[in-house]
Amino acid sequence: MKTEGRKAFPKVLIVDDEPSSLELLDVYLSEKGYEISCAVDGRECLTKVTDFDPQVIVLDVRLPDASGLEILKELKGRKNPPHIIIVTAFHDMETTIKAMKFGAFEYIPKPIDVDDLEAAIQRAVDLSKNRAGGLTVGHDREFEEWDIIGKTREMKEIFKTIGILSGNRVTVLIEGETGTGKELVARAIHYHGSYKDQPFIAINCSAIVETLLESELFGHEKGAFTGAISAKKGKFELAGEGTILLDEIGDIPLELQTKLLRFLQQKDFQRVGSEKSIHSNARVIAATNRDLALMVKEGRFREDLFYRLNVAAIKVPPLRNRSEDIPLIIEYILKKVNRDLARKIDQVEKRALSRMVQYPWPGNIRELENMLIRAAMYTQGSIILDSVVAPLIEEARKTDTALANEKGPAMTGLSGGETEKDRILRVLQEMHWHYGNTCKSLGISRPTLTKKMSQYGIAKKR
Repeated sequence: MKTEGRKAFPKVLIVDDEPSSLELLDVYLSEKGYEISCAVDGRECLTKVTDFDPQVIVLDVRLPDASGLEILKELKGRKNPPHIIIVTAFHDMETTIKAMKFGAFEYIPKPIDVDDLEAAIQRAVDLSKNRAGGLTVGHDREFEEWDIIGKTREMKEIFKTIGILSGNRVTVLIEGETGTGKELVARAIHYHGSYKDQPFIAINCSAIVETLLESELFGHEKGAFTGAISAKKGKFELAGEGTILLDEIGDIPLELQTKLLRFLQQKDFQRVGSEKSIHSNARVIAATNRDLALMVKEGRFREDLFYRLNVAAIKVPPLRNRSEDIPLIIEYILKKVNRDLARKIDQVEKRALSRMVQYPWPGNIRELENMLIRAAMYTQGSIILDSVVAPLIEEARKTDTALANEKGPAMTGLSGGETEKDRILRVLQEMHWHYGNTCKSLGISRPTLTKKMSQYGIAKKR
């Protein structure tokens, strides 16, 4: 049945062995402007899929000659299958799980709410309408695991610098906000160099308790301290002639900064509990999201170490300053998502793409990747729609606003160039890592403290 005066008639095939259900849905959906065809069993369904070529199938699970789930599985294995909405009166978990696993677009229980069904059909039809103008996940190029994605002037300059630095062994300081990809830059320098077959070892200096950090870097001898039941090589020893990335270098305590300076000057070190010097040709790359020059002025970072680290510098811009790179980064991330989560996302709707390009991404690429993984999980079909992206970004905005509003004077009154991470670390130390007292001093809740510690890579002390 067709409705007069409508130019477009999206095709919907209804498969149900109950005549009353078929008649009700036929009349209702025809009045909504859909072209309807009906089938009463699995065999007729498969025939009409070929003859009628529907965009959407409303498929009952229980059919007289076949299981709707088996029909679903067979149709989803075909090239360019229609979107399939499963309908059933049996509300068991196993059926729901199988339906979604086999690729159902939606799952609607009986008795059917016709408005819910029509809304689901419209969403399915919108998938084909919204293809134009968005982003297509192409297959012409496969990205490498550690590719750095970008075409902006700032990123092209970084690529040039990586090319220069990969040809020598100077110490490099990489600066940038959390989540901007500083480790990717360090890896690119290493793996494009002459020592790419040597180890690349990354260590997060803020994630290790201060008393153990020296041992992690330089190793220790048996009996050097309580718990040192055997000798252990440190990261500088294990790196050989490769590269060691000291991430969050600003969190290294002053005493250890002195020993690191000695290594950079003399290329040797001593294990904890030993007087024997060990030589290492490991290249050092340091990364930080803090202002080390300001920390030097405040006496919280050694000036001589700063200059030793800052032989060559790379500043990685935040994602909000290179929004034209976002579509490329989205394509890269979605290719990884398709591979890792066995999805087949091949497009992003135009409105969804525009929304993501305009969002400032305070968590940078790491936040974008997290959101895209969630969007892919919520997507039914092969296109990420704005109806999926919009609530995720709105949730992120509310979280940002809540965190900003929740900050007490201790968090908002940063002075003397002290960063939020600096303040949290300082108060934690002042409160001897008592989280309750730290929250009171900062004027924030425990969940906010936990989120902030995770965001800044501050490891919990046990």
